[in-house]
Amino acid sequence: MTTTLLETKALRAWYGAAQILYDVDLSVRRGEVVALMGRNGAGKSTTLKAIMGMLAKRAGSIRFLDHDISRTEPHHAARLGLGFVPEDRRVFTDLTVMENLEVGRQPARPPVPGAADGADAPLWTPEKLFKLFPNLGEMPNRPGGRMSGGEQQMLTVARTLMGNPYLVLLDEPSEGVAPVIVEQMAHMILQLKSQGVSILLSEQNMHFAELVSDRAYVLEKGQIRFEGTMAALAASEDVRRAYLSV
Repeated sequence: MTTTLLETKALRAWYGAAQILYDVDLSVRRGEVVALMGRNGAGKSTTLKAIMGMLAKRAGSIRFLDHDISRTEPHHAARLGLGFVPEDRRVFTDLTVMENLEVGRQPARPPVPGAADGADAPLWTPEKLFKLFPNLGEMPNRPGGRMSGGEQQMLTVARTLMGNPYLVLLDEPSEGVAPVIVEQMAHMILQLKSQGVSILLSEQNMHFAELVSDRAYVLEKGQIRFEGTMAALAASEDVRRAYLSV
């Protein structure tokens, strides 16, 4: 039986008095890539921030590795092995690539609790990450502020992986970067999946989501309107026209 790493039930969230999420139920299993899709403003980024604990006001149930993180701070989720890659990157511009990676370093983690095969969680080092992101390997001493947007995106992902997460929340990885970087991001996600890392990614790009995802949830105005396999979403023109087309 596949281990469920993350599960939300009736997740609600607010910015001030404005409610953004309405009873969002979703789950991510071990070794799975799940796409959270929807138009701009649908609530995708808010969902990831609510799961991570970055919103002042949220309600409902959030369980990660069978821990209740519904009311915990972001650092608590990170210590449990939940990684977060924000859409706006947030690299330390005055620090070098290597220094940015060191900021994210956490100790090695035990095998995934409840996993039948007892496989160890991936242990990431700068050397392994430079194989995954060759661009970064060519500039270990470059300050983050002197990198392109795509390179900063890679660095943010790599810094998160230095925490050896069981699951990564990845916010809009294909947004605003060159097509060649989008290809590298897709390759990276598939590589992570092959090493047992689970990913919940928010995404608008249907082609990108199809390349990497096993299942999908579609959000509209803070509510889940579709859940199913990525193949089922790709085959449903009605759903895509109603909730994803611009």
